[in-house]
Amino acid sequence: MTEAETKKVLAVLRGAYPNFYRGMGKEELLGVVALWQEMFADDPAAMVAAAVKRLIASDTKGFPPVIGQVKEQLRRLAAPAALSENEAWGMVRRAVRNGTYGAAEEFKRLPAVIQGILRPEDLKAWAAMDEGTVDSVVQSNFMRSYRARRAEAEEWQKLPEELKRLSLSMGEALPSLPEGLPG
Repeated sequence: MTEAETKKVLAVLRGAYPNFYRGMGKEELLGVVALWQEMFADDPAAMVAAAVKRLIASDTKGFPPVIGQVKEQLRRLAAPAALSENEAWGMVRRAVRNGTYGAAEEFKRLPAVIQGILRPEDLKAWAAMDEGTVDSVVQSNFMRSYRARRAEAEEWQKLPEELKRLSLSMGEALPSLPEGLPG
């Protein structure tokens, strides 16, 4: 987003929440513009504006949205729903059924985010276990891991490209993304 586009988005917020911005001086407003421009530098202005308006339309508390809320709204607007943990577990459960002899092939068919959580050997081991254990203990552990991986990937998506590059240059691993999240 350019500075002019940022000012337009912030003008919408200022119009919707006049009391919040009333006491701000010029220096403070310029700081807000600079921060929003930096945080949304890689995002299309039309999408940011749509996210802001969506948040305004659903606001019941009377406070303007913060950057993180707008980033979350952008993520929701840009990507279809990611696999739910139940859908992901269903895929794993189907793979386990053929895990005794076909673990490697079943593993290759799973989405990358699931492959990042388990190994082909896990499918084989789970296929040999009692179904009650698989459907309780293994399922619970997998779903917890999937939730954590999905949350990590969603947080990564909200970062500006500059911060992503900096994180990668410092050796931080790129999280594998759940289905539906853009890379």
